[in-house]
Amino acid sequence: MNPFFENRLHLTRREFFGRGAMGIGTAALASLLSKEGASSLSAGTIASGSGVRGLPELPHFAQKAKRVIYLFQNGAPTHVDLFDFKSRLQTLHGKPIPEGYIGGRRFSTMTGKADGKVILAPVEPFRQHGQSGAWVSSFLPHIASIADELCFVKSMHTDAVNHAPGISLILSGAQIPGRPTLGAWLAYGLGCDTEDLPSFVVMTSVSKGTTCGQIFYDFYWGPGFLPSRFQGVKFRGSTDPVLYLNNPAGLTRPMRREMLDDIAALNDLKLGEFGDPEIAARIAQYEMAFRMQASVPELTDVSQEKQDVLSLYGPSVREPGTYAYNCLMARRLIERGVRCVQVMHAGWDQHNSITTELYTQCRDTDQPSAGLILDLKQRGLLDDTLVIWGGEFGRTPFIQGNLDDRKRWGRDHHPYAFTVWMAGGGIKKGFSYGETDDLAMNVVKNPVHIHDLQATILKQLGINHERLTYKFQGRNFRLTDVHGEVVSEILA
Repeated sequence: MNPFFENRLHLTRREFFGRGAMGIGTAALASLLSKEGASSLSAGTIASGSGVRGLPELPHFAQKAKRVIYLFQNGAPTHVDLFDFKSRLQTLHGKPIPEGYIGGRRFSTMTGKADGKVILAPVEPFRQHGQSGAWVSSFLPHIASIADELCFVKSMHTDAVNHAPGISLILSGAQIPGRPTLGAWLAYGLGCDTEDLPSFVVMTSVSKGTTCGQIFYDFYWGPGFLPSRFQGVKFRGSTDPVLYLNNPAGLTRPMRREMLDDIAALNDLKLGEFGDPEIAARIAQYEMAFRMQASVPELTDVSQEKQDVLSLYGPSVREPGTYAYNCLMARRLIERGVRCVQVMHAGWDQHNSITTELYTQCRDTDQPSAGLILDLKQRGLLDDTLVIWGGEFGRTPFIQGNLDDRKRWGRDHHPYAFTVWMAGGGIKKGFSYGETDDLAMNVVKNPVHIHDLQATILKQLGINHERLTYKFQGRNFRLTDVHGEVVSEILA
C-alpha cells in the first residue's frame, strides 16, 4: 500500500474527534460564523483586516460613546471615606451600629456577624465642590477639582462579598469565571478602529509598599466562550510591554513576514479541514503581533508628549508600570483606535490600613485619574469616550479592628452600597444619582445593580444589552445575564 495513503488510515485520537465533530457541528459552526459577520475565515480574509469588524447589525442605535476606559480600582475603595458623606457617622463615632441597619445582612467571614461593631467616622474631612456641590473627601483633591465633569452613582450594590467573585461579576456579569468580560463583548460586537493594535487592552499596577494588593487573574479580561481573539491583551509595566513581540537576534522583518505567510498557509489548511474558530483566532493573532511590532514602540514612546500634558498625570507618569503611566497609555491607545482599555490598580483592600495605606493609594491614583479626564477633554475626546472609575464593592461604615489602635483601623467588604463615578460618553456632568441611608450602609433611593451599570454602559455604545448575545451550551448568553435596566436618569 502507498505509505501516504496508509498514514491517513491511522488517525490520531485528536483527529478522530476533530473530524467527527465536523459532521455534527457544521450547522452550528455556520451559525457562529454568521454571527461573527465573517463570510470566510481564510488566512487571506483575516490578514486583510476583516478581523477588526464587529457584528453587521451593530450598533443597534446611535452611539454616544465610541470607546471605554475603565479605571478599575481592585480591592474596593471605601465610599464612606471618599465620596458618600454622612454627618451622622461623626455623631455616632465609636458607638455600636444600630441593629436596624444590619439585620439579615451577610458580611465576609472576617466580620462574621456585625452585631456590636462600632461605627468609624470618615478619616479625613469632606467638602462640597464645584457648581454641582458634590461631596468629595480631602483624600482626593484632584478628582474634587473636576467634580463638575463627573457623574457620581452613589447607590451601587452587588451580590458578591469577596474580591474575585465581585470583580468577575462587575466585569463579566457572573461571579464564577468563564464568561466574556466587557472588553471582550465590545471587541466581538463592535470590532476595532485600528488594525495595528488589539481592540481590548489591559494594564495593571499596584501602589509601592502596599500590604493589601490583589491578584490580577487573567479571567478579569478573558473572552470566556467567545473566540480567544477577543480576549484582552495585557501590556506589562516595563519597556517591553508585550511578551515575545520582538524578533530574535538575526531575524529581520522581511524574514518574519515570510515565516508568518508560511505558517498562515499551514493554519489555513487545518482551518479548511476542521473549521475550528480557534485556528482562525491563531491566524489573526499572528497577524496582529506582526503589526504590533511596528505600532507598540511608537505607542509607548512618550518623548513627544508636551510637558504640560505630562504634568496633568503627576510625577510618576514617565515610569512604566505606574498607574499614572497607564492612564497616559490609555489615552494614547484610544487615540489610535482601541475600543476598550481596562486600567486596573490594586491596593484598596484596607482591612487594617485605612489610616496609612489609603493615603498612599489616593496619592497614586487621584491626580492621574483627574488628569486623564482633563487630557481627554482638551483633545475633544471626552465627549465620545466613556470613563468609569470604581471597584467591586464598598467598605463597611463600622470598624474592623480596635478603635483604640488608630494605626490598625480598617473596614471590611461591603456589597450593599458603594460609589462609582463616570465621565464623558453622553453621561450627565456634575450630577449625583442615588442615595444611601444616614450611615452609608444601605441604598434607600434609586438602587443601581451591577447589571444595570453594564446595561447603561452598553447603551452609550449603541448596544441593546438584551440583543448582544452569544449561543453557548444551548442558550444565548449576554453580559447582563437575564437582568439589567438602563439607568436613563444619568444619561445626558
